[in-house]
Amino acid sequence: MHGVFVTGTDTGVGKTLFSAALLLRLGAEGINAAACKPVAAGCRIQGGQLINADAELLAAAAPVKAPLPTVNPVALEPAIAPHIAAAEAGIRLDSAQLVAACRAAARGADFLVVEGAGGWRVPLGETGSMADIAAGLGLPVVLVVGLQLGCLNHALLTAEAIRHDGLRLAGWVANPLAAEMPRMVENIATLEARLESPLLARLPVCGAPGEAARAREAAAALPEGLVGWLAATNDRA
Repeated sequence: MHGVFVTGTDTGVGKTLFSAALLLRLGAEGINAAACKPVAAGCRIQGGQLINADAELLAAAAPVKAPLPTVNPVALEPAIAPHIAAAEAGIRLDSAQLVAACRAAARGADFLVVEGAGGWRVPLGETGSMADIAAGLGLPVVLVVGLQLGCLNHALLTAEAIRHDGLRLAGWVANPLAAEMPRMVENIATLEARLESPLLARLPVCGAPGEAARAREAAAALPEGLVGWLAATNDRA
């Protein structure tokens, strides 16, 4: 199975924005790509169903259309740590089952984009973490770095943890969380020098109204050749 696992330096750093943009670019290049966000906390109740806005965006951007429960098999209402929300709802988060759900979402697809929840070590259940899903899938990892004060430490520690877990960090994405971050250029240069994996893309500060429009804006900013490079990364893994 070709694909990528998208993680981030924290929650709210642009994982969904990049994942949706990548799905749009994959579709534009004629690749049947599917999306999966195995666990999502922070959902609204609509028509008796728990709906996560990030999962909705991924489902809409993915060339391979699938029902929302396939894209997001575990939806949790409160916007809190997934393992706490799951315990309160009486749901057991099992990494093997979540890996199987990701593989089910990939049926009929040539490429799978899996977006984690929060960062690399977000807990699942009593002992597991989001990293267990990535390890079970064995996909190359893309790290979205939210450019803000503290991102250097967060990015370097996350990259170290990914390598420690035996996964391949295919590359990282720079996402400015504010247009005027002090010393943004210097921060990016520091990460380019210290991270062993390449900078794959630098997302713009997307100003379009609405998440779908921002995803299209980000997709237009992805560099040419990114899709082919990620496909080749899967073959090298």
